[in-house]
Amino acid sequence: MNVIKELLLWLLFLLLILAGLFVYYANSPIPLERTPFEFTLKQGSSLKSAATQLRKAGGLSNEWLFVMLARGLGKARQIKPGNYQLEHEVTPLKLLKIISKGQVEQSSLTIIEGSTFKQLRAILNTDPTLRHDTATLSDAEILKRIGASETNAEGLFFPDTYNYDKGSSDIVVLKRAYQLMQRQLQDNWQKRDADLPLTTPYQALILASIVEKETGQPGDRTMIASVFVNRLRKNMRLQTDPSVIYGMGDKFKGNLRKKDLSTDSPYNTYTRNGLTPTPIALPGLAALQAALHPAPSKALYFVARGDGTSQFSTNLIDHNNAVNRFQLKQK
Repeated sequence: MNVIKELLLWLLFLLLILAGLFVYYANSPIPLERTPFEFTLKQGSSLKSAATQLRKAGGLSNEWLFVMLARGLGKARQIKPGNYQLEHEVTPLKLLKIISKGQVEQSSLTIIEGSTFKQLRAILNTDPTLRHDTATLSDAEILKRIGASETNAEGLFFPDTYNYDKGSSDIVVLKRAYQLMQRQLQDNWQKRDADLPLTTPYQALILASIVEKETGQPGDRTMIASVFVNRLRKNMRLQTDPSVIYGMGDKFKGNLRKKDLSTDSPYNTYTRNGLTPTPIALPGLAALQAALHPAPSKALYFVARGDGTSQFSTNLIDHNNAVNRFQLKQK
């Protein structure tokens, strides 16, 4: 009888030790490989699958303990898929709370295709969920803070929706957008069509920004890219209004005049050959892919039809006829 009591006491002692170790695990910060730490839980992920994804991403060292913690707290069926970001180390208990509530505890910011960096900065500066660390910084200082090697910020930030913890620095969001653009640019540059009149990924980014600003309907995007690629091959001036408008900056009042088209500037593609010195907007993935995979055509001109689509022509006579048909008659 005494032996049984002693065994029970030892068993109780071991259980208390295990419980203590489990509590210690649940409340000890998880060492992260980097911060901010980003990870994705796929749609339909089970608790065990989510734990495996976290471990592979570098956010867990012990799947089994995390699974046991979730089951013990009744969270096994509450795991939410999505994109997450941790600004600092968290405990397994906090991590479980985050992924069981999904995006509820996070805020998000959407960078829109075709917006300029100036417009992006304005959005960042007025977002109430962000810490505005860039508000007093110049564009050059921002580039330095995010580790960019470029000297001009335009076009360098990938349009997408970024989730983050409330109170995160706007620098963190910009760094993520910059790094994602670099990855997309490099990946797509490696897959580009042969014989393009582009020598660097940055030139592709410039062309993509022009395509982004000129595209009214997605179905025309690769044809618009084809026009500009064909013009570059023939050493023809691009003659694109959005580049002139971008170069005018605050001087543009909503109406582009003939005087504006003839006033020379680095961004006036009516007075200068080749690409603009920098992008003129933030191009999305579709515009980037169109610039690197233009439609096979001999088109050199296009004009807006008035319904968002464009009419393409291979010669000036047909183009002038299209202008008369679609623009002058409307006026």
